[in-house]
Amino acid sequence: MFWLIATLTGLCAIATVISQNIVRSATWLLFTLAGTSGIFFLLGADFVGAIQLLIYVGGTMVLVVFGVMLTAQGPFINMKTSGAEWAISIVAGILLFSVLCFGTWGHFSAPQATAMDDPKDSHQAATLAQAMTGAGYGPIYKPVQRERIHYLLPFEIVSVHLLVVLIGAAYLARAKRRKGAAT
Repeated sequence: MFWLIATLTGLCAIATVISQNIVRSATWLLFTLAGTSGIFFLLGADFVGAIQLLIYVGGTMVLVVFGVMLTAQGPFINMKTSGAEWAISIVAGILLFSVLCFGTWGHFSAPQATAMDDPKDSHQAATLAQAMTGAGYGPIYKPVQRERIHYLLPFEIVSVHLLVVLIGAAYLARAKRRKGAAT
């Protein structure tokens, strides 16, 4: 089941990039994000899968559709790409795929951290790192708060993502109004 969903998600991602119609590209992106959510559910990360559905599939796609509606000049916009753009995108895709393969199957050993002079500094750095990842332990950590602390960083990342999407949608809408007022 995993390989089926992963393959379909990959094919939808490729269709997102290849599609020259912006509405169809947005639809393929919707399927790609939903497939990613399905992979999270299969891997047992139910919370991340639900957040993927709610935030990315729901919120982002609504904003993408509004962006398409606000910027569309006709019923459908076809995007034309030159040969140089295709070459750059293929090289970038191969590089990113090779990094992904190296990270998945390669024998990577993390660099060793240097020792800090003051043990107090290392404890504070460790406490900060654990608080950011939700792993917390020590005097400030209470077992009752484990569920609340565990998802702190993902919520912060999602909030920044939504802020960027909202600013982008507002910018597109404002640019459309200016263009309409100038003509």
